Amino acid sequence: MTSRYLIFYFLFLSLFPSLLRSQEPQVKTSYPLSEDSLRHEGVPQGKVTQHVWSKSNVFPETIRRYYVYVPAQYDSAKPAALMVFQDGHTYISENGDFRVPTVFDNLIHAKEMPVTIGLFIDPGHLTPELPPEPGWRPRPANRSVEYDTLSDDYSRFLLGEILPEIEKSYNITSDPEGRAICGISSGGICAFTVAWERPDRFRKVLSHIGSFTNIRGGHNYPALIRKGGDAKPLRVFLQDGSGDLDNQHGNWPLANKQMYAALTFRDYDVNFVYGTGAHNGNHGGAILPDSLRWLWRDYSLSEK
Repeated sequence: MTSRYLIFYFLFLSLFPSLLRSQEPQVKTSYPLSEDSLRHEGVPQGKVTQHVWSKSNVFPETIRRYYVYVPAQYDSAKPAALMVFQDGHTYISENGDFRVPTVFDNLIHAKEMPVTIGLFIDPGHLTPELPPEPGWRPRPANRSVEYDTLSDDYSRFLLGEILPEIEKSYNITSDPEGRAICGISSGGICAFTVAWERPDRFRKVLSHIGSFTNIRGGHNYPALIRKGGDAKPLRVFLQDGSGDLDNQHGNWPLANKQMYAALTFRDYDVNFVYGTGAHNGNHGGAILPDSLRWLWRDYSLSEK
């Protein structure tokens, strides 16, 4: 290779640096947890209990685990706020991406969110018995039916079956402004569907990498939001990343951008944090404390 050719070659690359970048290895994005997601001495810890539900009329022949978190500050004489999580095992884990009990303990102690009971529900298995351990293996067979379907089925299951059972033991506010619902992936669209169908019962939504794609018609939500009647009194926090899924069901980053655009067009109280993460809970877990602060801002049970 002559010196003249080398000079031309390096000049060409300097003018088109994208050619160099395309050959560079892609580094996986990793978002670190903040101090709000770690245990601290002196912060009262809530209690988590595990339960089984196997008598659903809405989703017959299913069996599932669910978990209840009760903060140390809970007083049965005062109604507590409520936050429901789909794919409960993902959010309840002390060593996972989200670590909700730890985050709740820290934020409630700091008075940055109300005293809140957490309900963590796993999807239904279509087996006589539950797998020995919670998790994604084996994947709950009824998950997509429950989460991706655009109907009031899951809200009827939640409001007509699970919550009445919880309310037998705990004093939970009936104020819809004091009720939030959250989920990841298909659980994210499920959370939105519950609030969309029943804004009289839930008005705060937190969606992580939400599947607003055509798995079971979820891609229709932006049009429904834009062309619907009066805007619903919802507060919605969306999280997604540029490395999210792109497959036969749709493009997740584009779908979440469309949701944000539609909600903004209709003047909803909406926030969208868009990063570079993939289809996992890393980014959503890292920003969970700030997401909760945003959702619960200006809400005080003492004023209810």
